Amino acid sequence: MTRDAKGLPTRTLVGYADRWAAAPGDTLSFMTSSFGPERYRAELVRLAGDVSAPGHNERVVANDANRDYPARRQEIHAGSYAEIADSAVLQRLKSFTVALFAWPTTPGRGRQALVGKWDEAKRAGFLLAIGADGTLTLELGDREGRTATISTKAKLLAREWYWLSASYDTVSGAVTLQQQPLAHYAKATDRAAVATDIHLGALAIDNGRPLTFAGLVETASDRRPRAIARYNGKIEAPRLASRALDPAETEQLQGQDLPAKLRPSLIGFWDFSRGISSTRIEDLSDARHHGLVRNLPTRAMKGHNWDGTVRDWTLAPEHYGAIHFHENDLYDAGWQKDFDLTLPADLPSGIYAMRLTAGEEIERVPFFVRARPDAAAGKPRALFLVPTCSYMAYINERQSFDGALGEQGAGHVPGLGAEDLFLNQHREYAYSFYDTHEDGSGVSISSRLRPTLNVRPGHSTSWVGPGGAGPWQFAADLDILGWLESQGFDYDIATDEDLHREGLNLLSRYPVVLTGSHPEYHSTRMLDALQGYLQRGGRLMYLGANGFYWRIAFHSELPGVIELRRTEDGVRDWQAEPGEYVMSFSGEYGGLWRRIGRPPQMLAGVGFAAQGFDVSSYYRRRPGSFDPRAAFIFEGIGKDEKIGDFGRVGGGAAGLELDAVDRLLGSPPHTLLLAASENHSNVYLMVPEEVTSTIPAVSGVDCAGVRAELAFFETPQGGAVFSTGSIAWAGALNHEAGRNNVSRITGNVLKRFLDPAGF
Repeated sequence: MTRDAKGLPTRTLVGYADRWAAAPGDTLSFMTSSFGPERYRAELVRLAGDVSAPGHNERVVANDANRDYPARRQEIHAGSYAEIADSAVLQRLKSFTVALFAWPTTPGRGRQALVGKWDEAKRAGFLLAIGADGTLTLELGDREGRTATISTKAKLLAREWYWLSASYDTVSGAVTLQQQPLAHYAKATDRAAVATDIHLGALAIDNGRPLTFAGLVETASDRRPRAIARYNGKIEAPRLASRALDPAETEQLQGQDLPAKLRPSLIGFWDFSRGISSTRIEDLSDARHHGLVRNLPTRAMKGHNWDGTVRDWTLAPEHYGAIHFHENDLYDAGWQKDFDLTLPADLPSGIYAMRLTAGEEIERVPFFVRARPDAAAGKPRALFLVPTCSYMAYINERQSFDGALGEQGAGHVPGLGAEDLFLNQHREYAYSFYDTHEDGSGVSISSRLRPTLNVRPGHSTSWVGPGGAGPWQFAADLDILGWLESQGFDYDIATDEDLHREGLNLLSRYPVVLTGSHPEYHSTRMLDALQGYLQRGGRLMYLGANGFYWRIAFHSELPGVIELRRTEDGVRDWQAEPGEYVMSFSGEYGGLWRRIGRPPQMLAGVGFAAQGFDVSSYYRRRPGSFDPRAAFIFEGIGKDEKIGDFGRVGGGAAGLELDAVDRLLGSPPHTLLLAASENHSNVYLMVPEEVTSTIPAVSGVDCAGVRAELAFFETPQGGAVFSTGSIAWAGALNHEAGRNNVSRITGNVLKRFLDPAGF
């Protein structure tokens, strides 16, 4: 472990691959950045078992890419904005009027650009901005280097809509600035209008800079564009005219239709309600100054005219003409490539990583290799479905030091690890679905095209298990793969992205599908494929909990990025604003699958019931386990035997997040409740969707509903489902080298599920 000058653990080498899913013969590109080392050694390794677990299995695979590489520092340029390319029309601009609706969320948090064609280095052009003092400002710069800044001197209120405008007449030097709030509060002082004259020469609008919204763009030292003066908040309906309009004319710009009388003067009349699912913004003026958004700001946002009568942007996009920009939005880190890796044509399916070593610093950049097309033929093999959507949801999660979950949710003070300390210092590495932006709005878009510091073997999350030592997500799933290999089961892997793309065709090649420990996030295509698979005789082993919980959407144009809306229910670290429950990527209603009429119990027999993050517990057999239909599951298991009173996750197989059978939520009527956990602590609480009133008895010490349940049921055409109901199950599989009852039960089920004889 590398330590900084203060002796604290830190990271000095980070990297990412251009994709997570690959196939034998494919070539992947790797991007790295160093905070100290001048060189590093790269090696391809196969991972089966978490590197922090006893007896883990990490094997070096020979490859031409295994060699030393020079290290270098690469920067991340976060912050979303919109950009209109420079044009002859813009360059000829002398006098102008600019106007827009704005809903600022952090006025007073430094200078923030709203709209401008501005050269920051030369201070040339024009810029409408929120000044460092939180007031509306207009900055002007002429070709002689002279500048002027005009302010309304009235501070904007956060989270309030304003109509903001400015004009400049190059002949008279007349300047106007208007700050018009749309809501009226007693004693508020946020309304202002300024009319003055300035004495500048011709403005340097022909400065070669693009016209931008929500930020300015400069060229960074790595020659990539970088947003500065980044804005937090919404912008809607920006307008640009080629002359100074009078007040009555400026008011006409508030409408959604382009005013016919002003048409000759308008060179920008943008409508952000168009192309919501894309990265494009459209200009309705004859100048056709269409543009692009960068770093994926949030779209399908309520505009100033939203009145609550419509809550779906696809039905009334004119009510959703706003874009919410954030200073640390990020889609693609955009680093330069450091090396390529071509996978051997005969590489077995599995989880791999490029292991980068520089002294004590070790960075493993994982990726997931599909099977060759003919690999599923012949001997039956299981498919392990890697829950990469859930990995993406948690990328660079900051609950330990930013969120409320940390100490109270874990029942202990989270000890911060190297990744926590690094991320706390590097906000530009962006956030997870469990975090909020600087303005308090929830993070609803997450991309894997950046260093993913917590999707690493050996990584734990400091709020998981006593002392924060339990494996979580990726590391826990490696325990499952390690168990499969140690028990001699043949398997292939595929990712959530593969499932979203290929659907039922992917699953139908396999007799059994195994989930990871926490498959929480699914797109509609993914869930449809799993349900279709089970209706056609497929067999599912759900080896975790809190699965099939949230609906997400993939972007239709950009790879490696998903969207979530945390709507009216569920365990949420933030809540979407009312009226903003429909995802911009797909136009689908977001939130819990349960609230969309597809609870996880319908698919897996169990669904999310409770959670806690201190110690884990064990299961006891229930009458269903003695049903002859379940006899194969409990071969070799004693009648009164505790199941899973051991494991790497809090000392038990029943822990962290717990699922239970619920007929009312869709558990099939013939579901066998095989075993249930007991004796959970008061840190474990019922999930909010199970608590419909404010009652005190909701914890593991006083509520019978706080339990994990083991379940089994048959599906049509000879299929079946086995569910463990606990995230901690995976951490118990390899206890005492797999000689334990959790391993025995799991092995019994997998052997039977691989048997083609129907249920």
